[in-house]
Amino acid sequence: MTQTALITGASRGLGAALAEALAPTHHIIAVAKTTGALEELDDRIKVKGGTATLAPMDITKPEAMATLCRGIFERWGHLDLWLHTAIHAAPLAPADHIDTKDFAKSVGANVTATGTLIAYVAPLLGENGQAVFFDDPSAGQKFFGSYGATKAAQIALARSWQAETRHTGPRVHIATPAPMPTATRARFFPGEDRSALNDPHAQAADILAQLAAPPV
Repeated sequence: MTQTALITGASRGLGAALAEALAPTHHIIAVAKTTGALEELDDRIKVKGGTATLAPMDITKPEAMATLCRGIFERWGHLDLWLHTAIHAAPLAPADHIDTKDFAKSVGANVTATGTLIAYVAPLLGENGQAVFFDDPSAGQKFFGSYGATKAAQIALARSWQAETRHTGPRVHIATPAPMPTATRARFFPGEDRSALNDPHAQAADILAQLAAPPV
């Protein structure tokens, strides 16, 4: 049976690195808004002898996510792995200067979409699948009000799902990658020395090694 991995936010950064790392063993279902970046990822997956289904979709559109998950069920009948790396990185701002529209976008992408996807993806994972979320603790830090609050809410959702499925499956993991030279981080720290940051491919390898370990 084909091993399947859904990666939401697959076009760049950690999501792309995870897709490439999984390509030799899984069919990759790559979701992102940027078609060109997905096509470049597909080329790299093919070089590794893997296959991918590209889904240029917006995770904040529930009807699009319903169509995606229905298509996964009709083609494969299941998912083995879901890695949720998609995030909206709102501009840094003092709490009393957060743009209302941008805050709504942060809530929609980081919180509401996560809740919608959990509901849609859970039946595909069943008892034996695994889901992975990625923490980036910044709640309460200066100027991180929009990103920090919505990222914390996303991880709170994941932790509740993790607790609820501990004895029934799917296995839900929450990883905290080391700082990487991603577009998200560049938006927050534009002047830092990126050479000191961690390679996304190395972080992807570490995360996948943790998933392969037996449950505690």
